[in-house]
Amino acid sequence: MKKIIALLVLSISFVFAMNLQTASKEELMSIKGIGEKKAAAIMKYRKIHKIKSADDLLKVKGIGAGIVKNVKKGVKVSNTKKTVKKKVSKSSSKAKTKMKTKASKAKKKTSSKAKTKKSSMKNKAKTKKSKLKEKADKYKK
Repeated sequence: MKKIIALLVLSISFVFAMNLQTASKEELMSIKGIGEKKAAAIMKYRKIHKIKSADDLLKVKGIGAGIVKNVKKGVKVSNTKKTVKKKVSKSSSKAKTKMKTKASKAKKKTSSKAKTKKSSMKNKAKTKKSKLKEKADKYKK
């Protein structure tokens, strides 16, 4: 009975275990803590060296004990991380469009304010000019 249980445990561990020597870049990236650069480093390392166990990954630059632990336990990256990135990008694009519309509205407001200010300045200049003309006419008489 103990032998059967031991075989079951071993067979389950082999189902979840990944062959690090032959794993693709995507498979390596599915392990929590391994991104594109670390997966590329592992692939580069295994061209020269043979990876017999997860502990051999400690020899790869950038791979620490935490990642080796994730490999041994079979900890994978969850899909929620990807959906969060998508939501963030969608919300950031919405924010960008809101900012653009606010900026265009503000631009319209400032341009209309500038026009009214310009016209009021012209009117003031005309009235000053006319007053100066009147004063000049008074002195001529």
